[in-house]
Amino acid sequence: MSPDKIEKHVVLHAPLTRVWDAIADSQKFGAWFGVTFDGPFVAGLHVTGKIRPTTVDPEVAKLQAPYEGKTFDFYVETIEPKRRISFRWHPHAVEPGIDYSKEPTTLIVFELEETDANTSLTITETGFDQIPLERRAKAFAANDGGWTMQTTLLSKYLASEVAS
Repeated sequence: MSPDKIEKHVVLHAPLTRVWDAIADSQKFGAWFGVTFDGPFVAGLHVTGKIRPTTVDPEVAKLQAPYEGKTFDFYVETIEPKRRISFRWHPHAVEPGIDYSKEPTTLIVFELEETDANTSLTITETGFDQIPLERRAKAFAANDGGWTMQTTLLSKYLASEVAS
């Protein structure tokens, strides 16, 4: 039996407004995450994009390079400005030639809380228990490590001139 929930917590050394912009603006999100989206994040709508290496860490960019150009699909579930944004996606849907569209999605929630001059961010992904058994453990492990990496990329992005 594999776990159903990934939770990552990080204190970001940036004001709430800058952190919100980095996660709620699809172009800024894509810069640190490693995706070029075809439009803005709008609650209740799908946004697609293509995987491309992150702009904030050359070593991580090398790890992302083999997936460059792969289609990336996000369903934007909710947006509560400067507090919460949530998405649905097919976790670890990276194998070429496989149609993941019939599989259930997982839910990713970014929750923000202002703490002095910093911002506390909690990223939670749930729903792995609905992923087909043959993919479940691998998708969970990949995303668990992936979210750890993404919190580091977000921190680097916020520390850069680009995010200012």
